Amino acid sequence: MNLDIAKGKWKQAKGAAKEKWGELTDDEIDQADGNIDMLVGKIQTKYGKTKAEAEREVEDFVASL
Repeated sequence: MNLDIAKGKWKQAKGAAKEKWGELTDDEIDQADGNIDMLVGKIQTKYGKTKAEAEREVEDFVASL
């Protein structure tokens, strides 16, 4: 998956991302800056998920925006 969330949409989505993945810090979410691959990696690391699991979560999240 190599998609980016549009910058304007990411600003709106940050709050929802913080709610969904509460263990991610504000800095981690800011570092992702709409880059889905980076967000997947941070979710994998923080939650101990496989890449496929994290990608599915992020895909569902993006689809819900």
